[in-house]
Amino acid sequence: MTELLAPRRMIELEIDGQSVRVFEGETILGACRRLGIDTPTLCYGDTLEPANACRVCVVEVEGARVLAPACSRKAEAGMKVQTDSERVRHSRKMVLELLASSVDLSTTDVIPDYLERYDARPQRFGPPALPDPDRDRKRTGHHVEPDGQTAATVYATIKIDNELYVRDYSKCILCYKCVDACGEQFQNTFAIHVAGRGFDARISTEYVADLPESACVYCGNCIAVCPTGALMFRSEHELREDGDWREDDQTMTTTVCPYCGVGCNLELHVQDNTIVKVTSPDDHDVTRGNLCIKGRFGFQHVQAGKRD
Repeated sequence: MTELLAPRRMIELEIDGQSVRVFEGETILGACRRLGIDTPTLCYGDTLEPANACRVCVVEVEGARVLAPACSRKAEAGMKVQTDSERVRHSRKMVLELLASSVDLSTTDVIPDYLERYDARPQRFGPPALPDPDRDRKRTGHHVEPDGQTAATVYATIKIDNELYVRDYSKCILCYKCVDACGEQFQNTFAIHVAGRGFDARISTEYVADLPESACVYCGNCIAVCPTGALMFRSEHELREDGDWREDDQTMTTTVCPYCGVGCNLELHVQDNTIVKVTSPDDHDVTRGNLCIKGRFGFQHVQAGKRD
């Protein structure tokens, strides 16, 4: 016998002077979206549990001592929220400046609008982290040897160790979305996690193994949730390196994956009559944005040369 769920109660709160009713348990971010208030986010994903990492979405709640992350803070009856107060704008500006001064955000589509909206000037914290073909692609961390001595470890900021996707650590903001997608929220492979502490923190495979030697199953679900391009299709990376990536000229066709009977929806991104990458819609009730290795990367046969 099917158990009937209790009806969800509606609550009312005020955001920027506007009254809004939402279901109990909904977040402030959800309430803002109901009112059409554009609240900036980077680490938030509609298909993942909030990680509260970037703090770009903070809002001011009346009576609260600190600013609250809108992506995870639950709305409460009678709550009064300000999303554009001087305190909120100052906080968002500072976060954006710190991020943009230390991380290459050149492939993060929303960043130019955010920087302009909050008059953020990353150069206040030193030279901006802009993409540079001649940049040093390695950085140094430290580890402790078995004898207790501290030794330097060199980590490549760009890792190309497979044919399917590229890892560019210079673009990583440590939002943990890839870790969550690889872990218990989606794939349950647990091939990657956060390694190191403080400035040495980074996303890594076990024992810093190359992907072909790791537990990775190449589903590419980590790429789908990455907000900055730190994880990218090999095809997209190479086109960008050659200056041939033209997203505005691309078309997208929705189809059904032919490999099995599950019925996953595919979004084929096509440039110059060639498939350059494959995604899946977040709102699809089968995939929720996820695919397997065949669905996400098995498209080469479509554009194979004609046989004699």
